[in-house]
Amino acid sequence: MNLIELLPGRSGLLIDLAYARADNVTGKPIYARARCFLHPAAAALLDRAAELARPHGLRFKIFDAYRPPEAQWVLWNAFPNPEFVADPRRGSPHSRGAAVDLTLVDASGRELEMGTPFDDFTAASHHGSLAVSVEAQRNRALLLGLMTAAGWDFYRNEWWHYQLFQARNYPLISDSALPEGLMPSETRNQKPEPRKEPERALA
Repeated sequence: MNLIELLPGRSGLLIDLAYARADNVTGKPIYARARCFLHPAAAALLDRAAELARPHGLRFKIFDAYRPPEAQWVLWNAFPNPEFVADPRRGSPHSRGAAVDLTLVDASGRELEMGTPFDDFTAASHHGSLAVSVEAQRNRALLLGLMTAAGWDFYRNEWWHYQLFQARNYPLISDSALPEGLMPSETRNQKPEPRKEPERALA
């Protein structure tokens, strides 16, 4: 396993894993344990981004980092839209430890206004969307500038998502590769069956 754990306080990070709570797109916790992992190369770039943010009085809050392929199936079955959720048969950069979902917070830990919540799977979440306030556009641009200056690539459909360049060159890492994984024990190293779509009547 080529992942390292990010502990609260590293580079001033706040860690609030959305998929360890019920208030996410699936309506239930996906992770049994709220632990945050990244590939060492990604962790180093995150440290660099935090260093760039610090003079502005800003820090990062992490919504998700390494996401086991088993968790990617849960997300896909809840929201099978490749514009926002990577098809687990192809594999997500998150499942390689090569991506992070995050936002900026001020010195008090208050999130900067970004116009939509995390995992708002609508066009308003796109980088460059004019459907959000000028303040949100400015904050998204600040986040984009800090992350890209630190060496991250970004995904145009999600203001919160950043990944390593050539992220899919990194291997997929199963939850079972962790000594104590994120997933509930009964789902570790299992691939849930894809959700069956209802048959469509012929016109």
